[in-house]
Amino acid sequence: MPTLQVRNVPDDVSRVLKERAAREGQSLSEYTLRLLEREAARPTRAELLARLASRPEASFTEEAVDIIRRSRDA
Repeated sequence: MPTLQVRNVPDDVSRVLKERAAREGQSLSEYTLRLLEREAARPTRAELLARLASRPEASFTEEAVDIIRRSRDA
């Protein structure tokens, strides 16, 4: 498994992460790995837009206003 090294972490950021890891009963390494896994699982804005663009365009046979009006009248 590859190793990731982060340099020049500001003292305040390091302190906060260490405190949070301790509260979770985890090492700093375990805690930051969990953060990285969570971030990697989330698609970026560009990935979301590409996914949406690849979907077929929806087509409707009825106007939304007509559907709503009929539902209200019922």
